[in-house]
Amino acid sequence: MRRKVTNSPLSSVSEQLPRRRQFLQRLTFGLCLVLVSWLVFNTITLLSVSSKQTDAFFVLGGSIRREIYVAQLAKQYPQTPILISRGSPDPCIWLIFQRQALQRMQNVWLEKCADSTFGNFYYSIPILRRWGVHKVKLITSPTHFPRAKWMAQILFGVHGIWVEPDIVQEQGVPGNKESWLKTGLDVTRSLLWAGFSPIIQPQCSNITRLTEVNMNFWQNQGFQCERQGQIWE
Repeated sequence: MRRKVTNSPLSSVSEQLPRRRQFLQRLTFGLCLVLVSWLVFNTITLLSVSSKQTDAFFVLGGSIRREIYVAQLAKQYPQTPILISRGSPDPCIWLIFQRQALQRMQNVWLEKCADSTFGNFYYSIPILRRWGVHKVKLITSPTHFPRAKWMAQILFGVHGIWVEPDIVQEQGVPGNKESWLKTGLDVTRSLLWAGFSPIIQPQCSNITRLTEVNMNFWQNQGFQCERQGQIWE
């Protein structure tokens, strides 16, 4: 009399392992294929917009010299929107642009949620995307440039925004101190965030159009600007 052979739990598990391994391999291959395809497409997009006209000026706060420079640029390109991320006090920026006798101050926006260079990009990306920006002129200073360039190329590049640096010379002692450790940490954080930024859109509730700055309030309140800006109340 023959006994009926039944599969033991151990043999069943051993049969499932190759299938799971095969599924994981296919999943990994599929994800890599999607990632490579996206990188190729994004690179082609970036190269195609690199030779086009600048869509916006993006100023990293840290020195009033940068805001003086972009105000001078605004006279040449009055139609180009300007985003100043965590720059000088609002009345100082207002007086800088007024000094240039600009008629289109409504194209200038002040973002004041950022508290670091990473935050400058973190909060500005959704704004630039709403504006339909594909090429941005990044305005910063020499000491800040290496770290800012890497972060901009990573965080803006993942959204198909080409970065054109524009360096403004500083006067006196720079306000920011750079180091390889600081740069490495910020670049690493940018790489990690780049994967999530297309689906997570941080919102900044503290954005002001330059024309909305209440100078009467500030004149009563009192304010101070960097000396090299040569602005007095």
